[in-house]
Amino acid sequence: MTSHHARPIEPQVLGELRATDDAGRPCVPVQDTEGGAPLRCCLRPSEPGERIALVSYAPLRRWAARTGATPGAYDEQGPVFVHAEACPGPGPAGPGYPFVRPGVLRTLRRYSAQGHILGGRLLEVPEPAGRDAPDEAMDAALTEAFADSEVALVHVRAVEYGCFLYEVRRS
Repeated sequence: MTSHHARPIEPQVLGELRATDDAGRPCVPVQDTEGGAPLRCCLRPSEPGERIALVSYAPLRRWAARTGATPGAYDEQGPVFVHAEACPGPGPAGPGYPFVRPGVLRTLRRYSAQGHILGGRLLEVPEPAGRDAPDEAMDAALTEAFADSEVALVHVRAVEYGCFLYEVRRS
């Protein structure tokens, strides 16, 4: 059972990204022939045949604009996959964290309320000793991150490409 909530990209932001991304480029939809792209709009892998787009997204910049934080040099943008058209978003909250499976490497970057990085952690998701081991490892890493009272949010990223996967905020 997870005790933290992975946040998809908000619908309003998705609408903006589907027009012009955070790097100022127009969205270019493609037909996904293989499937498996990590969709940040609905926090699931894409299915073959879905129309998706790879857009540039600046999650910390957008969060800072809403909160008044000043991330300075920690502001960055990077590629994320989204559905090319509006989608219903994530399904009902089920067990587990998105994009967590045995053997993957994840970076958990911790940020203060001012938008400054407070550190991070590399997590190698373990092979399951039990059915819930991958989720338990992510949950423990997030619990550790939020044990620091200065941490306002955590960005979960894929190590292989550095891609932003989702954000977890302090409850």
